[in-house]
Amino acid sequence: MTESNKTATLTVHGKTYELPVHSPTAGPDVVDIRKLYGQAGVFTYDPGFTSTASCDSTITYIDGEKGELLHRGYPIDQLAEKSHFLEVCFLLLYGYLPKADELEQFESTITHHTMLHEQMQYFYRGFRRDAHPMAIMVGVVGAMSAFYHDSTDISDPRQREIASHRLIAKMPTIAAWAYKYHIGQPFVYPRNDLDYASNFLRMCFAVPAEDYEVNPILSRAMDRIFTLHADHEQNASTSTVRLASSSGANPFACVAAGIACLWGPAHGGANQACLEMLEEIGSVDRIPEFIERAKDKNDPFRLMGFGHRVYKNFDPRAKVMKQSADEVLDLLGIENNPKLQVAKALEKQALEDPYFVDKKLFPNVDFYSGIILEAMGFPTSMFTPIFALSRTVGWVSQWKEMIADPQNKIGRPRQLYLGETLRDYVDIENR
Repeated sequence: MTESNKTATLTVHGKTYELPVHSPTAGPDVVDIRKLYGQAGVFTYDPGFTSTASCDSTITYIDGEKGELLHRGYPIDQLAEKSHFLEVCFLLLYGYLPKADELEQFESTITHHTMLHEQMQYFYRGFRRDAHPMAIMVGVVGAMSAFYHDSTDISDPRQREIASHRLIAKMPTIAAWAYKYHIGQPFVYPRNDLDYASNFLRMCFAVPAEDYEVNPILSRAMDRIFTLHADHEQNASTSTVRLASSSGANPFACVAAGIACLWGPAHGGANQACLEMLEEIGSVDRIPEFIERAKDKNDPFRLMGFGHRVYKNFDPRAKVMKQSADEVLDLLGIENNPKLQVAKALEKQALEDPYFVDKKLFPNVDFYSGIILEAMGFPTSMFTPIFALSRTVGWVSQWKEMIADPQNKIGRPRQLYLGETLRDYVDIENR
């Protein structure tokens, strides 16, 4: 962190304190309050940490007002259109776009580490047959530390490297096997002659009776879903991974914590909520009714997949995802899928409605990714596991950055205590 001559003045109980102000390469200035408690004996109060920088980072930057998402400085729309997921993984991990030989070596490393330890099959079989795929993923990823002892020492840079590669490589297999177990089909092993997205699709949809021929349009759409969800700055699950890792926990435990956080419907379940909303609407002729309900302040209903908490203008990921959604629907059709028919009609009507246009409530990445995954044949229970698969590289990159940071210390948020003050214990017969 660069030193700055800027300061902020804070007056507490009539006494004034000078606090350093740091200027980032992009974004608002940051008031440094690390010494505030020691100097003034007070804490700051920020529920949700929405005005608090918990770390400094060089990985991802978001400007919600501009609708801008940068990975190492590169706009997400350029990466999604011109790059592919494993190249973006390299960029997030190492900070620069790889040369041809570097990318080839990285892709080879990831491809040749997609197999899971064979004994992990028994771990899967310990779950109920109807277990949610996210429950399985949390357990299996956490259990990786019991199978891969040679990559749990976070003080060893080489072990950190191996753990990073393993997590990125094996997560598609873990997610696909969670899906297969969930639907009662045999596990399908990865193949080294397929790319990352194609391998995942085949492991999900191939069966022993016949192989699965991966369509390049579907593979490209899947790769874009991975790319557009790869990292998103200090969101809830990423902050969870960082907080867990601040204690010195092994990387598999930290990523399992991130998956558990992502499972929450307010975080990783947004695209699933979109499909459930489309199912509730049911038919195209009911769309005007639900649009009017969304406008009614007294009605709790709201259109899921429109607008975004961070992006106040538009979601920069949505344009590329819409392109993929159109390509997938053109390929697979929507004639026999009422939800997809409702989705296309809802998108059109909402984009033409002055209410949504004025409030900039445009379809976001979750709306389009949900449409794509539904069209491909994934049940909604797999939407969040696919999100976790995509976000693993972001979690790993943030974890690696934090471990290497000399300022790293165990996370310990403070509180505004509003409970009882000191009181004496009362014996039970006197209560």
